[in-house]
Amino acid sequence: MATSRLRVLIADDNPGVLKSVSRLLALEYEIVGTVMDGQSLLEAAQQLQPDIIILDLSFTDVESLEACRLITQRDQKVKVIVFTVEEGAEVRRRAAEAGAAGFVNKLVADELLSEVKRLSI
Repeated sequence: MATSRLRVLIADDNPGVLKSVSRLLALEYEIVGTVMDGQSLLEAAQQLQPDIIILDLSFTDVESLEACRLITQRDQKVKVIVFTVEEGAEVRRRAAEAGAAGFVNKLVADELLSEVKRLSI
């Protein structure tokens, strides 16, 4: 029996990032959707029920970390990886408090695949 691939939802306001991350992860994971704002993220997370969400911190309609908090409170099985250019202990602490399971800086984007693999176990 074949093992089902983990379902990934990607949330970023940059279409180029959405495309690049989708390509990077599509070989090993099922990309169930991409969204470009916080409200769409909340809706897609509920409808698509991903295993992992890749989340940029740029959303303002529904602030990204608030969306993370709402999603992880509603479904404690979903794992959120914050993927952002922001850096530092404070933003990492806030992400963890919001329920994020991982944090990857976009400037070292090659770490994203290994972080997804780490959370897949």
